[in-house]
Amino acid sequence: MAKKSVATLQSGSKKLTKAIKMVKSDKTGAYSFVASIMDPSKVNDYFKK
Repeated sequence: MAKKSVATLQSGSKKLTKAIKMVKSDKTGAYSFVASIMDPSKVNDYFKK
């Protein structure tokens, strides 16, 4: 798994982060990208999964 990009978004008074990571399929071996918008403090936990 690898980080593709991390962008900081701002919505009103709450800051959010969009994280995109590459996930390898066990079945086919192909890579796909999974994007998620979350609180900036949870980004490191997201990439450790």
